[in-house]
Amino acid sequence: MTVFLIPNLKKENAVPTALRAAKTLRGAEDAKAFELCDVIVTVGGDGTILHAARQSLGYNKPLLGINIGRMGFLATVEAYEMEKLERLVHGEYILDRRSILSVSVDGQNRFRQTALNDVVISKSGISQTVDVEIFCDDILVNHYQGDGVVIATPTGSTAYSLSAGGPVLDAHIAGLVVTPICAHSLHSPSMVFSAGRRLRVSLSSPLGPHNALLSCDGRSPETISCQDTVDVALSDKYISLICFNEADQFEAIDKKLKGR
Repeated sequence: MTVFLIPNLKKENAVPTALRAAKTLRGAEDAKAFELCDVIVTVGGDGTILHAARQSLGYNKPLLGINIGRMGFLATVEAYEMEKLERLVHGEYILDRRSILSVSVDGQNRFRQTALNDVVISKSGISQTVDVEIFCDDILVNHYQGDGVVIATPTGSTAYSLSAGGPVLDAHIAGLVVTPICAHSLHSPSMVFSAGRRLRVSLSSPLGPHNALLSCDGRSPETISCQDTVDVALSDKYISLICFNEADQFEAIDKKLKGR
């Protein structure tokens, strides 16, 4: 087995942790296993995993995260659990297939992106609001006015969407959730859509030429205008996360989210 090890050098303990991981892997498997990359191991937090997921999309390489960040919700190995890497080498793991979003913007600012966690459309200024309409398969289903909206995968349902009041979805569900951010209404619940649905977000009021920001998986935001529409759907591609327990997502909820 060959492992592509990606440490986040901005993290204080990334280098020593990566060296320990490499030493453990070399001791458990011979050099022939490193001829081809079979697995990508990240050392950092959730941001490092999201970055690696985007970079490796299309290569069908499973990801394993070693967490040295604060949350590390997507990581299944903590820095003190190096013994799990031996299980990795011996094939004692499970591939957890995760859906990703395909995001495209049509209008003045055309671009395409992908997201494992979520796409966020938010206001561009502190004193502003953003007014959006949500269409499902070309049918208007909701209207939000407030700080913005989050469209998340089941994987991303425990990230920004959860902070905004959205539900936690089982990562094995094929679907996506739309959650308003600080909506100016007492009746603006999240909405969950099935996998085959195609969503379109339209800015419904002319608040100016640059009235909203769009960010995928927390990356640097793109500026969009009231003439742009954002189309979001589940991609036919996916990311495989390595885990060691069928209920890793719920263990992470229990250990990392409860009591915070």
